[in-house]
Formats: sequence, structure tokens, C-alpha cells
Amino acid sequence: MNFTKMHGLGNDYIFLYCPQGEPEGAGELSRHLSDRHTGVGGDGLICICPSRRADFRMAMFNADGSRGSMCGNGIRCLGKYVYDRGHTRKTTLSVETDGGIRTLVLQVEGNTATGATVDMGAPRVGRKMELEVEGRRITGTPVWMGNPHLVCPVEDVGAVDVEALGPRLERHPRLSQRVNVEFVALKGEGRVAMRVWERGSGETMACGTGASAAVAALASAGRVGRQAVVELPGGELTIRWAQDGHIYMTGPAVTVFDGQLAH
Repeated sequence: MNFTKMHGLGNDYIFLYCPQGEPEGAGELSRHLSDRHTGVGGDGLICICPSRRADFRMAMFNADGSRGSMCGNGIRCLGKYVYDRGHTRKTTLSVETDGGIRTLVLQVEGNTATGATVDMGAPRVGRKMELEVEGRRITGTPVWMGNPHLVCPVEDVGAVDVEALGPRLERHPRLSQRVNVEFVALKGEGRVAMRVWERGSGETMACGTGASAAVAALASAGRVGRQAVVELPGGELTIRWAQDGHIYMTGPAVTVFDGQLAH
């Protein structure tokens, strides 16, 4: 079985091209391959499959084997994969995800895709809430981006103990389902610093849906405009909340290496 390791701002995934459809046991395969000591190492597994509704279908699995509905960094890498390897010559692609169909416009230099702008859909921003964690009261705003998020403003993202707070907020009893948790801080006009705890994977270097959720929550509260640069440990994403109500995310995609799985 051939695989490709790719990343978007350090948010890394193992990609399988699956023209016959999603392989059986993909969740368990993701758990095994994502292990950074005994596997390939990554934040999860993405299977590129045929679709009856779009150009391709993305089946995404987190590092713990649980299924994910959408991944902004992963979908940019998917676009690069199918373009660079000749599975399509389109530079505007539709991709079916468990969170809905997403459209991406590839950035191409020569014959290589270097990144993409992704239509992330229309966010659903909930009401601000206060949650108690380890004796602390944390304010968060729920946002739906095809997957669930909780955006938590802080003074300094570097001072947050993400490893302690992230898993407790992910599974907080007041929330109806496990969430991705974004800790965000304003860094001057139009810039936001962010660290993220991704459900099923832990702290990652970047999260495209999380960056989109962060700008949606902050813009709804009047704390940033409808376009911002989100600074993540792995680099920067540009997020624009357009007049059509959709959020557009722009960022890079990188191929790390190809390999073959031993049986």
C-alpha cells in the first residue's frame, strides 16, 4: 500500500489514494499509522476517494482512529495531491467531506500546486458561554464549521496550558459533543494568535477550520474585522468572511515524502 505524507503549516496527515473507495478498517489504520514512534507519524489519515457528488471525496480520520468531518489543512493538501499527480487538471475543485461539499481554488506555480483558497462554508456562531475547568471559569464561543469548535479568548496564547485545558474542554459535560478548542489572542489590527487542541489528535501546529471558527467568533463580537491573518505555531492562514456569508481560507500545502507500507 503506497502512501504520501503531507502537511499544511505542520498539520500533517498520511494520504492514501483509494480509487476503489474507502478501505475497510480505515479508522484503526489511522490509529496505527499516526503513531509517531511505531508508525509513519501524523495528525491522522486522509483517504482520497471517488465521489458521485463532487470531483473527489475526502474521508478523514483522527490520530486516535475517530472519524473527522472536515479538515481545512488536509483539504488543501488533497487538492495538491490530485493536481500534482495528474488525477485532475482542474484548478477549481469540489471535494465532498462529511461536513459538506467544499470548493477550493488551487495556487499553481509551473506544474505544481503550492496552496489553495478553500470555501469553508457559512459558519454558525453560537452564544458565548462560561465553563468551569479545574476551578477556573473559561469563556468560549461555540462555532460550527462543518465540525464543532469552541473559541476561547485569552491574553497570551503562549501562557495557556493547552495539554491540560484542551482535553477537559473537548469533553466538557456542558457541551453536546466533543469539540476542537481554539485559544486566541488579538495581536494588533487584523492579526490573531492561536493555539488549538484538536479532538482526537491533541495539540496540532495548525487547524484550518479552527482558524476560520476563531475569526467568525471574534468578528461576531466586533473584536476583529471580517478578514484577518491567523498566526499558528506552524505559520499563517488568511481568513476572509465574505459578503456571501462564507469563510474563505488561504494557505500552503506541502508534500513531505512518499512511502510504502510493509505488511
